[in-house]
Amino acid sequence: MTKWTTAKIPDQSARTAIVTGANTGLGLETAKALAVRGAHVVLAVRNVTKGEAAAEWISRSVPDADLELQRLDLGSLASVREAAEEIRTKHERIDLLINNAGVMTPPKETTADGFELQFGTNHLGHFAFTGLLLDRLLPVAGSRVVTVSSIGHRFSRGIRFEDLQWERSYNRLQAYGQSKLANLLFTYELQRRLIGQHTTALAAHPGGSDTELARHLPGPVQRAVPLLRPLFQEAAMGALPTLRAATDPAALGGQYYGPDGLGEQKGYPKLVTSNERSYDLELQRRLWKVSEELTGVAFPVLQDARA
Repeated sequence: MTKWTTAKIPDQSARTAIVTGANTGLGLETAKALAVRGAHVVLAVRNVTKGEAAAEWISRSVPDADLELQRLDLGSLASVREAAEEIRTKHERIDLLINNAGVMTPPKETTADGFELQFGTNHLGHFAFTGLLLDRLLPVAGSRVVTVSSIGHRFSRGIRFEDLQWERSYNRLQAYGQSKLANLLFTYELQRRLIGQHTTALAAHPGGSDTELARHLPGPVQRAVPLLRPLFQEAAMGALPTLRAATDPAALGGQYYGPDGLGEQKGYPKLVTSNERSYDLELQRRLWKVSEELTGVAFPVLQDARA
């Protein structure tokens, strides 16, 4: 069977794609691949200086790249709202929203709004950003929301609704797993609410990718990284599942893509499954409700068919 590569990305001319965390790693490679195929790519980044360097890097290999910079700090709902409003002012339509940015296993820290950093950035920030931009995607045939999860979602024992912000105790790996499980619960619930619309929601994970995301790993794990590096793949390979979810004409709403190698650690993108908890309909619904309450963002048009 032929492996899926960027050569299979259809022409993206006249399409607008927003990629969060596009200044480095997976987001940078995702943005570059879309620019190569002609998309107008909005690099939504927390650090504009790094975003400018990323745009220059892309432009060196893609001289006609159509790029735009947008400041976005997913750890601040005020920044999320400001960024969404600026994008809405500039763009009447959005074809692709790729929720890629994230943090992994930092020491205990909170966002500007008091949320545990990983849950607040990886899930709540993207939940709010998606909700504020969704009406720009809904009229666009073939539009997609792709959210990047992780095999780390399997670390999670569930969503700790009784201590959602890890105030009683903090386990950085489990908190990361919770945020990545939340990405999947959000994707599956969003897709259910999108049934009958032009827009679909999909998820992807990069396997084990050699990026800056691992910089906060606990000390013993950090020391083992050089030995484990052969198990990791380059960011360009890690971006392929996201790109396939975003552009493969055969991809369907609610699907989840990851690498095809052993343990989904590396390889070319294929359809994969997430853990059993991610498919729990009541868990999806409960997280959605809590996320609306915490962010103050209600999604347009979409109703819970089970309500």
